[in-house]
Amino acid sequence: MTFILRKIFEFGPLLFGLGFLAPLTAQIIFRAGWTPPLGAEPLLVGLAVGGLWGLYAQIKGSWL
Repeated sequence: MTFILRKIFEFGPLLFGLGFLAPLTAQIIFRAGWTPPLGAEPLLVGLAVGGLWGLYAQIKGSWL
């Protein structure tokens, strides 16, 4: 069990980006009434933004 939790927490920034930032970004896009480019769904744009930012934080080790 400890081994599994350690492996999950190694990907903490990526999981945070996908699990928190993606829905937050989608809600901001939806509530602001913006239309994503190419007719994409707000959640798809949120997953792209959250995933890329989480991956950046995972690789660099910092959010900024």
